[in-house]
Amino acid sequence: MTYVAPVTSSASEQQRRQHAASFGAAAQEYRRGRPSYPRQAVDWLVPASATTVADLGAGTGKFTELLVAAGFDVIAVEPSEAMREQLTEVVPAAAVHDGTAENIPLADASVDAIVMAQAWHWVDPALGIPEIARVLRPGGTLGLIWNIRDSDEPWVAELDEILHHHSRQDLDTAPSLAAPFAHVERAEFRWVHTMGRQSLFDMIASRSYVIVLPDAERADLLRNVAELLDSHPDLADHDEIKLPYVTRCTRAVRA
Repeated sequence: MTYVAPVTSSASEQQRRQHAASFGAAAQEYRRGRPSYPRQAVDWLVPASATTVADLGAGTGKFTELLVAAGFDVIAVEPSEAMREQLTEVVPAAAVHDGTAENIPLADASVDAIVMAQAWHWVDPALGIPEIARVLRPGGTLGLIWNIRDSDEPWVAELDEILHHHSRQDLDTAPSLAAPFAHVERAEFRWVHTMGRQSLFDMIASRSYVIVLPDAERADLLRNVAELLDSHPDLADHDEIKLPYVTRCTRAVRA
C-alpha cells in the first residue's frame, strides 16, 4: 500500500511521499485494525475467467486473502518490508514480491487481472498506468477498491470530525484512467464491519496521517476518540462496534 512517487520539490508532494512511506511503522496495527472487503466486490472486480491475479500495494494482505480464497493464483506486490512480513505470515499461498505500481517485478503480459485495494491514491498515474498495462494481458482487467467509512451514520460523522480536525486525506474514489484502459465502470457495496474497541484504535493508528502526527497530537486525537466511545449512546458500554462502510470500486479493461 505504500507507493512512492517520483521526487518533486513541492511541499504537498513531499508530504504525500512521507505519508505513503509511513505504513511500515504501523504494520501490526494495520493488520489488526483495518477491515476486510465484501466478497461481492471481489466477484465484481475480477472476472471469473481470470487465473493469475496481481495484488499491487497488497499491504498486509487484507484483499490478497480474499483473492486466494476465491481460487485465483495470486501474486502480491508490496514495497514495505514490514507489511510484506505480515502478508507472508497471513497469506502463505500468495507469491510475495517487493515492488510498486510504477515498477512491477513481473513479466510482460503475465497476469489476467490486477487489483489495488486502498492503494491507487499513492500511485503516479503517468508512470503506473503504462507499467500496469505492460504486465496485463490484452483484455485483462484493472480493479481499484476503497473502503470508505459511511458518515451517514451519526457517530461515524462525529468520528470523522475528530480525525479531520487533526488532518484529512481526500481520496478520489472514482478516478479517470487513461489509455490503454477503456470501458471504465463503477460500483458501490454497503456493509458493516464488526470490531472490538481496540481494533477501532488500531484502525485509527494505522492511518497514514495519524502515523506521522507528533506524539502529543496523536495522543490527543486518540483521547478524543476514547471520549466519543465512552459517551455516545450508540457506542457506550458496547463490547462490539458496528462500523458501516461504503466500498467503492472501479474496473477497466486493457484495450
